[in-house]
Amino acid sequence: MDESVALDALADTLTRLSTNSYSVDLHVQHIRLAKSMEDKDQILVALEMATNYIATPDDVWLPLIDAKTAANDINTPEGALEVLGVYSKAEQDYMSFSILQKHLEFLADRHEHFSGLEVEPDSLGELFSDDWTRELMSIVVSKGAGDIAQSHILWDQYYNWELEILEKASMDKKPLLVNVIENILLARLQQPHAKHQDTYQSYSSFTTAHKPPSEYESLLISASKLRSRAVKEYEKREASEMVLAAAGYSLDAYATYIAAERRRRDPDYFILCGLYERGLAEASRRQFAGELGAERATQMFWVGYIDFVNSQGQSAEFWQRATRSAPGSGEVWARYIRFLEREQESEASTDEMDASQNEDIEAAYARALSTTLFSRGRKSDPEVDADQIVPLVLARAGAAKRAVEAGHDDGDSLTTLIKVVEDGIAMVRQASSSGDPRFRLEKFLSEFYLSLADVPDAAVQLWASTAAHYKSSWAAWVAYTDVLIRTYHHDLARKNFQDMSTKNLDYPEALWDAWHNFEHAHGSLSSLEEAIYKITQARAQLETRRAREAEKAYAAAAAQYAEQQSASMPTVPATGATQDSIPIASETMDVDFPAPADTKGKRKAEEEPLVTETSGGKKPRLETPPVSLKRDRENCTVFVADLPSEATEADLKALFKDASCGDIRDIKFTRMPETLVATVEFHDRDSVPAALTKDKKRIHETEIGVHLAWRSTLYVTNFPEKFDDASIRDLFGQYGLIFDVRWPSKKFKATRRFCYLQYTSPPSAERALELHGRELEPDRAISVLISNPERKKERSDADANERELYVAGLSKFATKEDLRKVFETYGPIKEIRLAEDKSGQSKGFAFVDFESETDARAALAANNYELKNRRIAVTFTDSRVRAKNKERTAETGLGRRADARNRSVRIRNIPSGTQEGLLHQLLEKHFLVKRTEVFTALNEAVVELENPAEAGKLLLRTEPIILGENVLQFSEEQAGPSHGQPAAPPPATGGMFVPRATGSRPRAGLGRARKPGLGATQASSSSSAQPPEQKGKKGQDDFRKMLG
Repeated sequence: MDESVALDALADTLTRLSTNSYSVDLHVQHIRLAKSMEDKDQILVALEMATNYIATPDDVWLPLIDAKTAANDINTPEGALEVLGVYSKAEQDYMSFSILQKHLEFLADRHEHFSGLEVEPDSLGELFSDDWTRELMSIVVSKGAGDIAQSHILWDQYYNWELEILEKASMDKKPLLVNVIENILLARLQQPHAKHQDTYQSYSSFTTAHKPPSEYESLLISASKLRSRAVKEYEKREASEMVLAAAGYSLDAYATYIAAERRRRDPDYFILCGLYERGLAEASRRQFAGELGAERATQMFWVGYIDFVNSQGQSAEFWQRATRSAPGSGEVWARYIRFLEREQESEASTDEMDASQNEDIEAAYARALSTTLFSRGRKSDPEVDADQIVPLVLARAGAAKRAVEAGHDDGDSLTTLIKVVEDGIAMVRQASSSGDPRFRLEKFLSEFYLSLADVPDAAVQLWASTAAHYKSSWAAWVAYTDVLIRTYHHDLARKNFQDMSTKNLDYPEALWDAWHNFEHAHGSLSSLEEAIYKITQARAQLETRRAREAEKAYAAAAAQYAEQQSASMPTVPATGATQDSIPIASETMDVDFPAPADTKGKRKAEEEPLVTETSGGKKPRLETPPVSLKRDRENCTVFVADLPSEATEADLKALFKDASCGDIRDIKFTRMPETLVATVEFHDRDSVPAALTKDKKRIHETEIGVHLAWRSTLYVTNFPEKFDDASIRDLFGQYGLIFDVRWPSKKFKATRRFCYLQYTSPPSAERALELHGRELEPDRAISVLISNPERKKERSDADANERELYVAGLSKFATKEDLRKVFETYGPIKEIRLAEDKSGQSKGFAFVDFESETDARAALAANNYELKNRRIAVTFTDSRVRAKNKERTAETGLGRRADARNRSVRIRNIPSGTQEGLLHQLLEKHFLVKRTEVFTALNEAVVELENPAEAGKLLLRTEPIILGENVLQFSEEQAGPSHGQPAAPPPATGGMFVPRATGSRPRAGLGRARKPGLGATQASSSSSAQPPEQKGKKGQDDFRKMLG
């Protein structure tokens, strides 16, 4: 970035930070700009500014700690204490093992320095003495004890320091130190942690060295009993820890782990607190790295953490951490204000007012608003979540209301309450266009006006303004008329019912019901009959309007369908039509179609074209039988969202019972944590337009949503190679509830990098389109499109296989630029992907993606080219494309299959419905995976690795690999049947990973048929069984006779 541009950007960021100092995004931008300028002073300013306002991860604190250490004279007690203060402040934000380890090293180093001085400074006192250092070290270790997977790192460091102190101690001090260390070991044995066996061994060794031999056995038995509970507690969580590690410590994995712990009958306080601390630290790191959804995860973790520890009581430091870490969470602030209210009540009852411990409620509320995270200055600014504003305002108003009710009114409480809620209502309405559809603040203030303040006219005025603001909301108008009825303004209520009965409300039926009930309770016979008449008229108008809208929708959908059909209709020649000339209908996913069964190209009798005579009887006309269309799931399926929990298949069948909806092929319910959804597939796509008119209908008084399934589905590609299922869900989860993520099989092409992500509603998918074109890493813009099945070629890059080359045999010193120089002579290159290991060195192969298929074909001439003293091999990436574009070479019979089998492993106990793509993702985190194939009927899979050594590593792995809740089982892939059952469903050709389309495809070229290799098994043919011996063939006996 140009220096002047960078300075302008920096000035703009600082200006925005001056008014929005608690924005994490702005602080991250400030730090990034400072680093780009390579100005150390400016970097430190940016880092310090961030730590002054918000909680920050170790990436921010570690450079500050190093700078503070370098700037202070740590050889003096004052300088060392200054650095320790920075460590203490850093550790208050989040649990960080990097900071905690560095803290322990600093304490040990300063202890060694000051204890070695011949003349101690006057200001040293007890600082850095054995006892002082031991106490601080134990505090540091305790901060990481909750991480049961890594806490041994800190504890081992501390324990080794204690052993060094014991070794250097004089003989008169050793007995006391032995007791201290023994207590440290016994306390550690009672904590759940991953290395409990090592701790027990350390205790055994320590006892042997420092305790009488006669006490050894009894001490070990006692220690074994002490640690038994901790061992059991860890073993209960060992599988969960493995799942967490396998998921890359994703935020979803932490949320799942925490939810499982909360569901336990007696949740473990120590383990759950540690889990929340770990989750918060990970969320903070991801938020500062720019991961979308991480901020929301931080808020959710804090809310859960606060609710869990509520019964144990929270310190002022705990609340300071929470509000500093999640300053934009109204739920966190609301809980803090209620905590302060409880504390004030407790102090008032005991006459122990200590203002230094807790801040005032008014001050806390003002501090929350001062973050500016709950207000929206201009309409051009991003919308603010009303669900964060409402809890904060209700907590503050509720405290004031209870103070008035308890008689603690100081004269301003009533005024404060009304102003707080009115300002809150204004903030909510300004925050977003939808506001608060539940009207929580309005209901609170209205009830206060009606009961406590006894000013009913104010309540009427409040709801009048609410109804005017939310003009199309039935709930607002019903609430308005309800307060009019409660305040005996019956005529005005009736007038509102009459005026709004014909308005375009979101659910007018509810208003009509309220009017009907009102007239029954408060009206006369004539007013009741008039209401019924007008409601009937309004209902007829509504049904007419809805029918007209449905008709328009149906006509539009039918027109679109007709246009799509005409565009995709296969054209058949008038004469000479052949089976091979019939095009196959386009599908969304790649599908391998079987070749004709007759390899000689002869047409079966039933496949011959029908011959009919024209009206003149002169020339026959050939008619080709219509192509049988495949099951069109995407265009025949609707998605039903927001179903009530008690909804059944019968409810959906009743909803779609109209004749225009057609016959239902299948209904599938999916119960998600937040809601119940279903997919309904019809036999005919013509049924779909009528089914879509059921949107906004009600089942068991619950409004449901109905939409075409593909309208809430996104086609996502060109994301970073490191992205997996958890990364995609984290990225897109902020836009709405995700129903499913479907990954492609990598059976035939390991480089496929796309997925289909489906939300429960189309608006979520539409909001997520803002990610389209965003660079998640340099020079790689993610592609996010609505998955319209009629636009496959436009979105899936259907001819990519014909444009991508696989280059093998590369030198480890080869670079992308070397490859570009070789291949750009054949034509423009779209992308070069060089496979590298963790150290950044080439793995020996790469993928070259050309702009055109013609250039890719021409580049095959680079095969056997010498690059960096190595001969490279160049082929098409996809095996099916290679088969189409090059002559077949002689195979070695069984040799190729045996080679594939030697590097393949069978996987059993996979969860039902496992996606091949997800299994591939899981395995490639540990091994070099070439391809994976799942056999759904058996709940098994076969994974082919890059080489036999990788297969051996997988078979010898001792740590379990967990998918879902299943521990995967691995065994060698056998050549033949096992236990009377085929090792896998036998493909047509008998080989592994053979495309279905090649099963019956004739071999190219001429010559003799290959004989099976040595040891090959004979495959029986179901179509024509041959006897074991055929006439005309000579056996071994005939051969012997000929010889002699």
